[in-house]
Parts: sequence; structure tokens; C-alpha cells
Amino acid sequence: MAETAPPAPLDTPRPSARRPHAKAPVRRLTLWQRVKRDRVMLLLALPGLVYFVVFHYVPLLGYMVAFQDYQPYLGYMHSVWVGFTNFTTAFAQPAFWSAVGNTLQIAVIQLVFFFPVPIGLALLLNSVVSDRIRRFVQSVVYLPHFIGWVIIVSVFQQILGGAGLLPDVLGSLGLPRYDMMSDPGAFPWLLTLQMVWKDAGWGTIIILAALLNIDRQSYEAAAIDGAGPTRRLWHVTLPGLAPVIILLLILNLGQVLSVGFEQILLQRDAVGPGAGEVLDTYVYYHGIKDNDWGVAAAVGLIKAVIGTALVLGANKVAHRLGHEGVYRGADR
Repeated sequence: MAETAPPAPLDTPRPSARRPHAKAPVRRLTLWQRVKRDRVMLLLALPGLVYFVVFHYVPLLGYMVAFQDYQPYLGYMHSVWVGFTNFTTAFAQPAFWSAVGNTLQIAVIQLVFFFPVPIGLALLLNSVVSDRIRRFVQSVVYLPHFIGWVIIVSVFQQILGGAGLLPDVLGSLGLPRYDMMSDPGAFPWLLTLQMVWKDAGWGTIIILAALLNIDRQSYEAAAIDGAGPTRRLWHVTLPGLAPVIILLLILNLGQVLSVGFEQILLQRDAVGPGAGEVLDTYVYYHGIKDNDWGVAAAVGLIKAVIGTALVLGANKVAHRLGHEGVYRGADR
């Protein structure tokens, strides 16, 4: 009898007859295919894109007026080009430098005393235990954002004006009556107080959203290590908020020379141009009311260039400190 081969062990794997599956090459979509795939999202973003193009990017072409002796009846194409004459004219006017000084003073006060207020308010709201109380307080502090500056200035006039509540209380106590609304020295502080009352609650929205993204386990680990509320705030909360705070600070620096046109225009006459003239009102009065279009456009262009330089410089500093800032740099 012929010898037969012993049977193969049961645990010996059988050779597979199928060839290993090779990875399919990644198929790159064309531009039209990506547009077709994302057509719904693109349609949702289209109104916002149209808004920025029409109201923000197309008007940039009007800065050519800064280099012309612009005459409205001649238009852009036929007005005489004068080079940098409008810039030298603006620099030679004392009113321009007075407006620059007032703008910087108001901007610094608002940056120092208004910017931290939404952060502190968000931290206080986040520490409230009761959800009902938190929602009530949020609604109360959000509402002034939707009130126009005309109404807000009228309210402050009724409280701090010459015939307002505060002077009446001071007079009844035998103290000198004080009209803060017409005091040039108090004008920057008055603007900051109005800004805090109107927009501090609205600014807490972003900070509260950032607080929700902080890992709860970091607080638990800090508490286990013996960190109290103050140390948890300093070592967990503030580092978690740092990227958002830096982003908001950079964006505020870009608007540092725009300190509120409507708000200041409504109160400029009460304190006089010496204290109430800022770059925005300077552009309005010299460009529209005095028909000095070239000088007004030159001042507006200076504002835009300085704001852009501040954003780029602050964003570079943020990169050096290890944060992303507004956008990522080429070296990140």
C-alpha cells in the first residue's frame, strides 16, 4: 500500500488564493467637481461674500481720490492727479493733528478699560451656579447692544447732563452741579462708559463660547492637586482663553483709529472740536461738508494703512509667542 502524506495540522493557516488588495489611487477632484460637491455651502456663503465685495472691497477703488484734486462733476477719470499733495495738506493742518491726538487718547482708554470688561463679565457669568439667574443676567446685559446711539446718548443726557439726575442730586446735597456731558476733559471717559454699558454684554458671547471649550478634566486635575479657585483661574481658565483673547486684541488693534463715528458725532458739539474731533469726524466735516474730497480720502487711506500694519505686526508678535493669531504664518 502506498504511503500517504500526514494530514496538515489544524492550526496551520492555509495559503490564500486571493491576492492582497492594493490601495486604489486617490482621485483628485477638479475645481468644477469640488464646486458641484459643495454647492449648498457655497450658496449659503454667497450673500456674505457679495456683501463684503460690494461694500468693502469695491469701495477701496475710491482711494484714488486721495491722489487727485477730485471734482464730483468730473469724476475719477477726468479729475487732475496731484500726487501726495493731499497728504502734505492734511499734515500741515493743526486740526488734523488735534484729531489724531484725540483719537489716540480715546483709543488707548477704551483699549485699557473697555477691552477687559467683557472678559471679566464672562468669567462672572460662568461662575453663577443657577442657570436661570445666568440666562436672566445675560439677557439684561445683551439688550443695550440693540439700542441705537441716539437713544443711548439721550439716556446719558437725562442722567449726566446739565439738567439731568446727577446734577440735581448734587445740587440737593449742597454740592456744585456737574455737567459731565459738556466737560471736554471727561469726554474720553464718557465715551468709554457708554461703550461699556452698550457692548460689554455683547462681547461676552465669544468669551463664554471659549469657556465651554476648556476641558473640564483640567479643572478636576487642578482641584485634586490642591489648586483653589484663584489658581485654577490663573493656570487653567486664562491659558484656555488666551488664543481667543489674543485674536480679539489683534482685531481691536485694526480698528484702533475708528473710535465710534456716530457716537462721537452726536456729542461733538457739546464739548467742541478741540476735544470731540477725531479722525472719522475730521473726514466727515472736511470731506463732505467742506467738499475737500482729496484730503478726506488721504486721511482715510492713512487710517487704513495704519490699521493694516497694526494687525500684521500684532499677528507676527502672536506667532512669536506661540499663538496662531488671526491667520497662520508661512513658517507655521
